[in-house]
Amino acid sequence: MRPTYRVAVIGRTGRGNYGHATDTAWLSVPNTKVVAVADDDKAGLAAAAKRLNVDRTYGDYRKMLDEVKPDIVTIAQRWIDQHRDMAVAAAERGIHVYMEKPFCRSLQEADEIVAACEKSGVKFALAHPTRYSPKLKTIRKLIDDGAIGTVLEYRARGKEDRRGGSEDLWVLGTHVLDMIRALGGKPSWCLSRMTQQGKPITKRDVIEGAEGIGPLAGDAVEAMYRMQDGSNAYFSSHRNAFGRPSRYGLQIRGSAGIIELLEGPMPSVKYLGDPGWSPGRSGKNWQDVSSAGIGQPEPLTAGKYRARHHLAIEDLLDAIENNRQPLDGVEIARDVTEMILAVFESQRLGKPVPLPLEERRHPLTLLG
Repeated sequence: MRPTYRVAVIGRTGRGNYGHATDTAWLSVPNTKVVAVADDDKAGLAAAAKRLNVDRTYGDYRKMLDEVKPDIVTIAQRWIDQHRDMAVAAAERGIHVYMEKPFCRSLQEADEIVAACEKSGVKFALAHPTRYSPKLKTIRKLIDDGAIGTVLEYRARGKEDRRGGSEDLWVLGTHVLDMIRALGGKPSWCLSRMTQQGKPITKRDVIEGAEGIGPLAGDAVEAMYRMQDGSNAYFSSHRNAFGRPSRYGLQIRGSAGIIELLEGPMPSVKYLGDPGWSPGRSGKNWQDVSSAGIGQPEPLTAGKYRARHHLAIEDLLDAIENNRQPLDGVEIARDVTEMILAVFESQRLGKPVPLPLEERRHPLTLLG
């Protein structure tokens, strides 16, 4: 029988709050119980305690970890300036971690989180809901079975709203780059171009990014990655270039058709069996894809398949019990962060950069 896992929550009201309901997600997962919450904002702490129905509240998360000794901690806030410190503090105490995305601000921080988790043997999972969706396995099988022929390219875009460009790369790009990593493996190099008002970014364009991201520059991003199967993957984002419906998501384009994947725990997936990629010319139409396949009704209808974090939490619990890495574990979280920072490094050096990156410092801090 599965034990009941004691869960503590760290939030930061006014600085990322509690993410995308990363705190309340546990309330519907069997065999888990939220037992404490930490928040350095008194009003936010009181509201969280009421929302989570807990009596043990703390202004200092380290004190909470020491006194409560939970099995798992949720690092819930969206802001990432404290993600490294919180994750390392948990790992050093032998506490498993579930963390809101993005992962952290630099590869130095990522390396430190990975090292702390490896040393203590704790399991770490990042909240990229699409990674845990049953539909991802279906897409992988369709690709392997040749439904779209030879994969030619992965094409991803951010939301391209007011955050478009480098902020979009961090905040929404983390999702779509994780999709590329899940389906195409680790890229071998990255080539990018980052501009501010049409001109290549310089040291003068660097600002302190929103949501604790750290150094930021560029209102337009174009990035290309070389994938293991010989195809290329592309990520683009331009500020205030959004459309309705949104282009945010990923298309896998092959010699015989396209698969389109949006973001979420049970995302919209569509298939176009058209080698010309043009339904207007071919007469072929987009078809819905369920976890059972193209044009099949969705057999997985329980609420947990649509809850943003439920499948990820179940996967983390299974990883703890079977001593394996979660589907979106700490090393994959670092890989995706490396894909993001490779965009900045390629722009800094003006050439393709091999992955993994040799330089672990943030590229924008090294601009001449």
